[in-house]
Amino acid sequence: MKHINQSYLAYLSKVVVAATFVAMFSPTAYANTASGSSTNVAQTLGNSTSQQLLADKEVETTRSTTIRQRTVTTERRNQVISSNSVKGKATGFNLAVWQPAGNFSEVITRISVKGKRGKSYLKERFLGDYKYKIKQKAKFVKGLREGDRVIVRLYDTQNHFIGYSEFECLAANTTVNLILSANPSEYQVVRTVYGVDANSDGKIDTGSTTYDYFTQVSNERVSFLTSSQSINVSQFQVQGWSTVPLTSVYPSSFTQGEYTLVRQSINAFSSSSALALKARPGELVEPIELSDDNNSVYNVSQMMMKFREFGVDSSVQVKFDDVSENHWAKDFIAELAALQVIQGFPDGSFRPDEQLTRAQFAAMLSQAFDKVKVRNPISFRDVSTKHWAYNAVREAYSTGFLSVSGNQFNPAQSLSRLEVLLTLARGLNYTFSGSTETILAAYTDTTSIRSDVRNAIAALTQRGIVVNYPDVQTLNANKVATRAEVTALIYKSLVSTGEVADIPSQYAVEKTQRSEVLDESITPAESGKPRRHCNQGIGNGAEGCDPGNSHPHGGSNDEGGRTPGRK
Repeated sequence: MKHINQSYLAYLSKVVVAATFVAMFSPTAYANTASGSSTNVAQTLGNSTSQQLLADKEVETTRSTTIRQRTVTTERRNQVISSNSVKGKATGFNLAVWQPAGNFSEVITRISVKGKRGKSYLKERFLGDYKYKIKQKAKFVKGLREGDRVIVRLYDTQNHFIGYSEFECLAANTTVNLILSANPSEYQVVRTVYGVDANSDGKIDTGSTTYDYFTQVSNERVSFLTSSQSINVSQFQVQGWSTVPLTSVYPSSFTQGEYTLVRQSINAFSSSSALALKARPGELVEPIELSDDNNSVYNVSQMMMKFREFGVDSSVQVKFDDVSENHWAKDFIAELAALQVIQGFPDGSFRPDEQLTRAQFAAMLSQAFDKVKVRNPISFRDVSTKHWAYNAVREAYSTGFLSVSGNQFNPAQSLSRLEVLLTLARGLNYTFSGSTETILAAYTDTTSIRSDVRNAIAALTQRGIVVNYPDVQTLNANKVATRAEVTALIYKSLVSTGEVADIPSQYAVEKTQRSEVLDESITPAESGKPRRHCNQGIGNGAEGCDPGNSHPHGGSNDEGGRTPGRK
């Protein structure tokens, strides 16, 4: 195994908290209702509109699917959220492995994901090694969004690398079939067939596009082929399936734009890849055996957390010198760092007890939540185009999280815990059911909570978002929020949307009067997704890049006059 460079560059700056509470928040801002939305699933399949896919004809005859173009209407979950929804929809996928000819009995699939954030992608993250029997399938749920790219590296039982595939998560649940050649050790070609499976029955939905293409490996280089002309297609034809199309059918993001894969030769392994992605199967992680009844289900966000120590790209820092193993917020900090929502400082510290500025909070919000705009951005007199957080401030305002009175944003001001909580309540637009007073009885200082914000705090409490350190029963609303506290609150907000797996904490206020809309069986709500680092609007001088929440490129100073290092 190659040695991995463990010197990480850290960023995210001191946390200072903000002011102007009355101007920022209105008690009437939390009650819009959800609206429906439609999503065009994919482009037309051309001459294969009548194809039929039998995902498991021999074992499960009900898995036949006719494939045509269709526009699928995605019904919004019954959660109390305004039209201020996220840009991507929560999704998942079923994965099956096939070998129509040949004598392979098992194969190891190494699964990882690159989350789509804005117009680019996060670093690849390891989700585990899974031991598949041929024709076996498993389901992966939670923690994925439309547009995320899932990567599958295939190994034989002697741990030889034999194939590679990559697919894009669709607007609804996705069914994916990987078909191996008769002799994968010699003929390292994989056919990928997948499409929308909105009802999760293991079949590609009738009327939806089927993506069908080949990837070929040579000396750890991967090629995404434009057609099947050079392929021995007879090896990849499953009985009952449609014939292999002459021209490959790819998602549009694979064929155009900055992150196209077609007509490219990519390296299957990167020098900065996570340790688990470069190790041979079994060296760091024992392969997970699927159940024989084809009912294996894996929570993606939980798998990410389980393998965080060696499943994150070496350029992403998840451990910090000043965050001890027994620090109350250690896991919140580590997981948000792994999700590339927050960063530390160039000296390897995170400074959990420092405060947060309004500008820094705006940057964290823009990275944690990718929401549609509910109003046009405005120009603030005190946030110039050269300010390190210029774009983040505009986004936090236009998506409804942060608000102001007049044209001053006050980027250097600090925020109280109450202001942080109300910002989250405003942006997520959560309401609650039941009695306000009953819910707020969880706090010994409930009488200090102002009447005009009690409903918002009750909504956050009911959703399990509130974390109180060091006394779980004290809201301590007027206390200046620390970096650790804000990290915990943002993480719990992502938990409430189904975006990430929960992290137990003795300082987390338990959900109260849980309503039906919070049932765990419901797919993650449309309320936010992690974003990539804030590296926009980087300038020089006093308004240069904040090293704590961005990717500086040298020569910039933050509000405290420190000069960030290079990435």
